[in-house]
Amino acid sequence: MGETEEKIKILLIEDEREVAELYRLKLSLDGYDVKIAENGRDGLDKAFSGQPELIFLDIKMPGMDGFDVLKELRASSKTKNTPVIILSNLDEQELIEKGLTLGANEYLIKSQFTPEGISNKIKDWLVED
Repeated sequence: MGETEEKIKILLIEDEREVAELYRLKLSLDGYDVKIAENGRDGLDKAFSGQPELIFLDIKMPGMDGFDVLKELRASSKTKNTPVIILSNLDEQELIEKGLTLGANEYLIKSQFTPEGISNKIKDWLVED
């Protein structure tokens, strides 16, 4: 009784700090609990320990790229069913197909979506039919 509803947990795996903060600010203002990971390894650690309900994943990152992260997310029982949305500047069809084949729920091009546009789509990804 008197408990507040828990915020939906979102993990943003993005190596560009300014971009990550921009998304975190907008999504936090919209009521989400947003964590940032600045590289793939940190992203996997936070995904496995924090159990986010939605993961945004960049592809081009130093060290471990987003495709390798996605493979590990899908291989783990903890995150195999967590929606993963690739959010990348890379818009080559071959990369988009690779991301979707590896198990991403959607592949979005950063330049085509504002943080507000991303926030508006979150409910689509979390609503189960």
